[in-house]
Amino acid sequence: MGKIRFTATNPRNPGVGPALARSVALLGAALLVAGCAGAEIPSRTNSAPGGPASGATASEATGAPALGAPGPAAPRGLAEEARQGAEAVRGAVEAEAREAEARKAALLAAAHRWGLPRVPLLAPPPPRTKVPPPTRPGFEVSGPRTRALPPVFTRVPTSDRVVFLTIDDGVNQDPETLRMLRELHVPYTAFLSDDAVDGGWEYFRTAREQGASLQNHTLLHRYLPGLDRATQRHEICGMQDKLRRHYGRGATLFRPPYGSYNRDTLEVARSCGIRAIPLWEAEVFPGKVVYRDSDLHPGDLVLTHFQGRAQWNGSMADALRTFLRTVTEKGYAVARLEDYI
Repeated sequence: MGKIRFTATNPRNPGVGPALARSVALLGAALLVAGCAGAEIPSRTNSAPGGPASGATASEATGAPALGAPGPAAPRGLAEEARQGAEAVRGAVEAEAREAEARKAALLAAAHRWGLPRVPLLAPPPPRTKVPPPTRPGFEVSGPRTRALPPVFTRVPTSDRVVFLTIDDGVNQDPETLRMLRELHVPYTAFLSDDAVDGGWEYFRTAREQGASLQNHTLLHRYLPGLDRATQRHEICGMQDKLRRHYGRGATLFRPPYGSYNRDTLEVARSCGIRAIPLWEAEVFPGKVVYRDSDLHPGDLVLTHFQGRAQWNGSMADALRTFLRTVTEKGYAVARLEDYI
């Protein structure tokens, strides 16, 4: 394999780190106190009986230095605190630089280990204000128009050069997948179905502890438009119950199996606590990416599956390599979907 080229920056933390911030605060406080110790506070003219003559200042009356005149030197202890603060800042800057280099080295090693030609780009800080995605034109359901239904979208409205990785089902539970995603710091959203998880709740508990967001993909992965409303409710709300039982909370996002839904689906999903229906703009397999449109765009949702050689001509790691190579070559970082919607 040729030379790996490190291209990642860390715009998530453009300012100082915690240690440096504390040291800067210490130095600032010491300098502030030292400066105040050498300043003279002006007094108002005292015209009361026994006070200074009219027009005389407090300084003239008392013999104190006039405002602006050199004050007494800061006490030795405060000067020493200021010196220590400056040394602390210098040490913190050096520590932050060492930590940044260590993070770069770890990412570089992980990219080598997982067969990537370049280190994945890091996402920018998430937006301060989230913009709810509108329903994509052509993806509306029939019936009375209402803004209360969860929006159905394939792309998040953003100008950031980011895409979002979403992984469906849960059949393949290879620890290598979680290790790869963790070591490369790749955020993702998992849409789980109960039949695919098949009791492997601890595997996805580990994924959750590593930062994955776990969302709803129904109990049995059935084609929802072919089911009556009550059965759809069982599929969607039943999966909400499973997520609450195992992880303490239900989902806020729902992906219908096969991307298929009708008005009943959206109304039932809303009643079960779902607020948005993310679909996808591109799908990843080992060795290839299939686009809904012609290419990637800022804010695109990308789909792959927890699958392996039993379902694909390749492994889950192969699919993730394909995804990361593609988005990095096109100049995109992978961001966390829940930070944007």
